[in-house]
Amino acid sequence: MEKENDKERAWDVLESEYLWKRPWLTVRRERVRLANGCEVPEFYILEYPDWINVTAITEDGDMVLIRQYRHGSGRTDFELCAGVIEEGEEPLKAAQRELLEETGFGGGEWSFLCKLSPNPSTQTNYTHCFLAKGVKKLKEQELDGGEDITVHVLPQKEVLEMIKNERIIQALMVGPLWKYFVLYRPDLL
Repeated sequence: MEKENDKERAWDVLESEYLWKRPWLTVRRERVRLANGCEVPEFYILEYPDWINVTAITEDGDMVLIRQYRHGSGRTDFELCAGVIEEGEEPLKAAQRELLEETGFGGGEWSFLCKLSPNPSTQTNYTHCFLAKGVKKLKEQELDGGEDITVHVLPQKEVLEMIKNERIIQALMVGPLWKYFVLYRPDLL
């Protein structure tokens, strides 16, 4: 397969205007010209900060998940611990901080699992996914006022069944979980 240059098919930005600027979301409207010459008068870009999530495995081999209500979907679901990378913060440090704050778990051996694009069509950010093996409970949760999170420590086989039965549906959580099971626990598949 021939590798194309990333910029080879890039669109030309003819006009760009910010419509909304907030710390968690910025909306930009652009008029663009595609590589084939076609003009698109209104294309919207959502600028978010980068995110992290953590596939956390306890010393006993169980998985640490959280459960919380998501207003967009109107559902309360199981998820990986996740959060925003603060300005100037390294992704690994953000992952370690979020796991400790949201679950009280920490320590262990950390490694990079994968990098995902939530929606490359309209979003500018990435999700940096980490694997933390051998974590243990170090303290109680330290939740922000807008967080209502319960912590669940579950057997890996049960988590895999939750993915298969769509009890875990967030794509940015399912992706790294599948990668974990394929690479580290194919015996459960």
